Amino acid sequence: MVPWEGYVSDETMGTFAPIVLYWLYAGGYQLILHRRPLERFRLHTRAEEEEKNLVSLPAVVRGVLLQQLVQAIVAMILFMVTSDSSVTLVQPSIAVQIFQFLIAMLVMDSWQYFVHRYMHQNKFLYRHIHSQHHRLIVPYAIGALYNHPLEGLLLDTLGGAISFLVSGMTPRTAVFFFCFAVLKTVDDHCGLWLPYNIFQNLFQNNTAYHDIHHQLQGTKYNYSQPFFSIWDRILGTHMPYNLVSRKEGGFEARPLRD
Repeated sequence: MVPWEGYVSDETMGTFAPIVLYWLYAGGYQLILHRRPLERFRLHTRAEEEEKNLVSLPAVVRGVLLQQLVQAIVAMILFMVTSDSSVTLVQPSIAVQIFQFLIAMLVMDSWQYFVHRYMHQNKFLYRHIHSQHHRLIVPYAIGALYNHPLEGLLLDTLGGAISFLVSGMTPRTAVFFFCFAVLKTVDDHCGLWLPYNIFQNLFQNNTAYHDIHHQLQGTKYNYSQPFFSIWDRILGTHMPYNLVSRKEGGFEARPLRD
């Protein structure tokens, strides 16, 4: 049994819960990002954020809302096509759901790695589509899904749909998977290195790892997202880094390659 049972369907939750959670989690980060006590955890200074980023916060918010509109439409269509009202779905065992989770994570990682990498290698796609995301040279949480609408559809929305279909998970399991993926994606762009952050401690592919990719030296490395760094390591696009303390406070993810 889940808290929303009897109130809204699993399909409705799978469509809208990740969007609501995105704004709650990213909004929370945005509220604390510029607080002085948190300065010692920043990966970039405020001055760097203001000087280097090429897009305003209102434009980022509009871009994310557009992507989420497309995401919601695709999710509703996906659940409509795959659901059968004449059949009562039975949730599989916890062990099976964990296995489906892992399959979905690997599928999403694989899809996003190769599509993401190709968008960097194809000059036309990078210039006209993927470069929009890289206007945020200094990432922050609300900008996690700031993409060109076509990239949002191909990379995130379609990748999520394929992960759902290949893993064979039910809509109820998908609610938890999509919410988990959203939290991880937001965290990877939060711009803070926090000592007790569970995502940063459990995953090597984390905030600092993805920050390298947003730096000029790292744009051809660390394509993997949002969970593991497997494909980067296998295919030679992994860039190691040192996390060093800045004199003025905070941290810096410093690439170990020229």
